[in-house]
Amino acid sequence: MFFVLSKTIGIALLPTNFLIGIGLIGAVLLATRFASLGRKLAIASAVLLAICGVSPLGNWVLYPLESRFPPWDPARGAPEGIVVLGGSIDPDLSIAHGTPVIRGAADRVVAAAALARQYPNARIIFTGGTSNLISNDAREADYAIEIFESLGIPGQRVAVDRRARNTQENAEFSKAIAAPKNGERWLLVTSAYHMPRSVGLFRKAGFDVEPYPVDWRTGGPADLAKFWIFSVEGLAAVDVGVREWMGLAAYWISGKTSEFFPGPDGRGQ
Repeated sequence: MFFVLSKTIGIALLPTNFLIGIGLIGAVLLATRFASLGRKLAIASAVLLAICGVSPLGNWVLYPLESRFPPWDPARGAPEGIVVLGGSIDPDLSIAHGTPVIRGAADRVVAAAALARQYPNARIIFTGGTSNLISNDAREADYAIEIFESLGIPGQRVAVDRRARNTQENAEFSKAIAAPKNGERWLLVTSAYHMPRSVGLFRKAGFDVEPYPVDWRTGGPADLAKFWIFSVEGLAAVDVGVREWMGLAAYWISGKTSEFFPGPDGRGQ
């Protein structure tokens, strides 16, 4: 049920979708006796979409997420394993074209491959099924080994989980594959904005991981004053950031995480 709600109500509440919906309702009302309300909704929709598209709002919602965890410190020695979350491979396009298709967050796979070369004894786990509510049998994990091999990592080093549909299942299924022992160091590779929620879910699953954030969307505090030239990029930043905050709240309220905003060393708010 949680998965279904996240893919229906959660998507409908994303700022871009919500504001477009408000605008469409306003347009429909223009032809009714509620035309005055319709005009107000249409104007509000257009103004708020413009604000989201060109203002620094997207960076304001992303920056606290991306700066929550520091870069990983390799001084403590080599990790036992590396867990890389899916979200970069488009399984439907991959199956349609018969070759892996990466649409976003490519840093997750590239960084994991670089770590695998740096630490040749580390185990690698790629966890990613499909996040689509209605899907065929295409899964991200089905193409992960081919991508790692193209990056110089032998396929036999990579264990894959093709069942996970969301981050909670990423944590649970990858823990089952890793069977981590006390004292082992496992890295978690995912987008910087997604790291707080991921760490919270891995902690709840009892899998102690060390964050290895990648795929940054903001460069630093200076971006908090950055206006967007292309509004589509600003809208995308707002949607990504708001979606992550919504996920943090939903997992915390439902008891799937123990902290609203997980931080280093178990510090959360």
